[in-house]
Amino acid sequence: MRRTFLAMATTAALLTACTDGGTAARPGTTNPGTPNPGTPNPGSVPADDDVFEWQGFGDGGRVQTGHLRVPIDYDDPSKGTIDLFVARHLADPAQRIGSLLVNPGGPGFGGKDFAIQAEAVYGDELLAKFDIIGWDPRGTGFSVPSIDCIDDYDYFYASSDITPDDTEERQHIVDVAEEFAASCVERNAEIIQYIGTNNTARDMNAIREALGEQEISYFGFSYGSELGATWATLFPDTVRAAVLDGASDPDAGFIEQGLQQAAGFESTLATFLAQCSADPSCAFHNGGDAEGAFDALMVAIDDDPLPSVDGRPEVNRQVAITATSEAMYSDTMWVQLADALADAQAGDGAGLLELYDLYYNRGADGSYENSLEAFQTIYCMDDAERLTVRDDDATVPQAQAVSPRLSPGTTGSYFCTFFPPSIDPRVEITGAGAGPILVMGTTGDAATPLASTRAMADKLEDGRLVIVTANQHTGYRANQCSQDVVDRYLVDPANNAPVDGTECS
Repeated sequence: MRRTFLAMATTAALLTACTDGGTAARPGTTNPGTPNPGTPNPGSVPADDDVFEWQGFGDGGRVQTGHLRVPIDYDDPSKGTIDLFVARHLADPAQRIGSLLVNPGGPGFGGKDFAIQAEAVYGDELLAKFDIIGWDPRGTGFSVPSIDCIDDYDYFYASSDITPDDTEERQHIVDVAEEFAASCVERNAEIIQYIGTNNTARDMNAIREALGEQEISYFGFSYGSELGATWATLFPDTVRAAVLDGASDPDAGFIEQGLQQAAGFESTLATFLAQCSADPSCAFHNGGDAEGAFDALMVAIDDDPLPSVDGRPEVNRQVAITATSEAMYSDTMWVQLADALADAQAGDGAGLLELYDLYYNRGADGSYENSLEAFQTIYCMDDAERLTVRDDDATVPQAQAVSPRLSPGTTGSYFCTFFPPSIDPRVEITGAGAGPILVMGTTGDAATPLASTRAMADKLEDGRLVIVTANQHTGYRANQCSQDVVDRYLVDPANNAPVDGTECS
């Protein structure tokens, strides 16, 4: 998923029926090192297979894990290496076409699970015809070294009053942001300038080379769309096919992207509240005025935070907004949110804290993955823009205008303010020479609104937009049409690239 920094006033990132009017051929020559598109390659084994030192994983026999060493700095190999953790779900040897690189989004989220658990993510045809290759991008998951910034999540992500009443509370927000950035720089000095999207795209090319494939296919969700578009821009001759599902606007800067996401989450929240108002069975129905009840509850929580569970922070407005936003990624979570809001009205914040913990991937033992730390660090090192505290504060009225419910904060986020300038900000995306790229967006996507996905398709030299009617983030498998249009294209991109503007409803 693409995380959002909507509405947060600390360093926290607040943070997947069909019409297809025709087909278009992919330009270019047949790749001599891999099969023709859509043609099975029985028994195919990549030339340099042993470089990963693959080992079996689990009992099924189709999943393997391994690793690949890549340079920290591709321009200066003397700076050492990063060990990428890689997993693959093997194709049916009798039907195998090639490898499919996959990324679940973020940035900051590992990709190994999308290979290890491929049968829960992809359709049968993709599982049969492709080795699904997932890896933990540099700085994330099981790759070594990985980003590690903080230990106390509750202090950094739940301690601030996002509507500070005095100078001391306002300064606390600034201090926490500066402390977070300083800790990230100190703990990750060796790699912090080399973990951005450009280098992860270069790692993708290294994985392709190690697999012995001249061209390779890619399927990225959410932020994975930005990564895939960067790879297609840097290495267009290696692109066999690419799917970008839930794409962000590649030209939006820090402020604009934040406003786009704020508007997207606000719109999805309005849909949830309207449905709850219209449905007497909704736990937060409130006599048909869920909207008014939500607004009143947020003000009440701001004035008097709720108790949650022993040993954990109170549910202040920041925690409540994070919890609400977590549920906006998919309408499958709306019942849980309605229950949590109803409990909060009764004085119990435990349900909202549970959603808050889901957002930050808090384990049952109280531990956290490093995904949100990696998210913020990677995002900032991708962006050359550094706002001052004053400049960030000046953006507040814009956020409040597009997202009054989810952006009530009266200070800036200072999200990247205290990070060092990037020496390798993400390249401008063009996709020139990569051939047709399938770009999918949903009508009710909060994290990557359809307008931003459309902007990605327009930015690519040959982006083919597919619009899916659904209230969720990313569209693959939202319905049979959306799955079929992706699967057909990946299996045979030369003949099944969708027409731009294809709709799946």
